[in-house]
Amino acid sequence: MAPEDLPSLFHQLNNQLGVILANAELLERRLADDHRARAAQLVSSAVDAIATAQRIRRFAEAARPSAERALTDSTTASGMTDH
Repeated sequence: MAPEDLPSLFHQLNNQLGVILANAELLERRLADDHRARAAQLVSSAVDAIATAQRIRRFAEAARPSAERALTDSTTASGMTDH
């Protein structure tokens, strides 16, 4: 794996965590009251995991050489790529 693969991996991870969050929220709504607290913990954990993935992504982006960041940022801004 090359460093330039990281944005794609973070995007995939974020999508997968979003699915987990959506399913946890669905469970939370459908479960009886005695199980709802556990489902709420799952929702909270999924939200925390998404936030952690986003922080890692920002850290990885900040660690890239500035010339590479400028190229990626200008390409993304022009709509040519979508990470």
